[in-house]
Amino acid sequence: QVQLVESGGGLVQAGGSLRLSCAGSGRTFGTYAMGWFRQPPGKEREFVAAISANGASTDYADSVKGRFTISRDYKNTVDLQMSSLKIEDTAVYYCAADSYILRPPTRADRTYNYWGQGTQVTVSS
Repeated sequence: QVQLVESGGGLVQAGGSLRLSCAGSGRTFGTYAMGWFRQPPGKEREFVAAISANGASTDYADSVKGRFTISRDYKNTVDLQMSSLKIEDTAVYYCAADSYILRPPTRADRTYNYWGQGTQVTVSS
């Protein structure tokens, strides 16, 4: 059974940092791009960041560029380091695995076929 499990969410003050981790099992994710998405309260899910299979290529939403860093260990773990957090970063964060081997990282959630259950990140003032 293929699973993605996120961890590291929680409550943090604005300006603080959090590190999210996503651990995959049931498949070798090292040859697939991975992504992070989030769903703010009352809003649709949106792209946050993505990383290629070899980690050489990354992409970020404009809203998080320069504050968030996506990384992976070339096996089954992908992390999202979040710094200078803002209240508007409050959301449920999901990691996802691409459905097609060695495809460059994409922003379209329809290209990802495995999703974690999500982890809540709440940024307070």
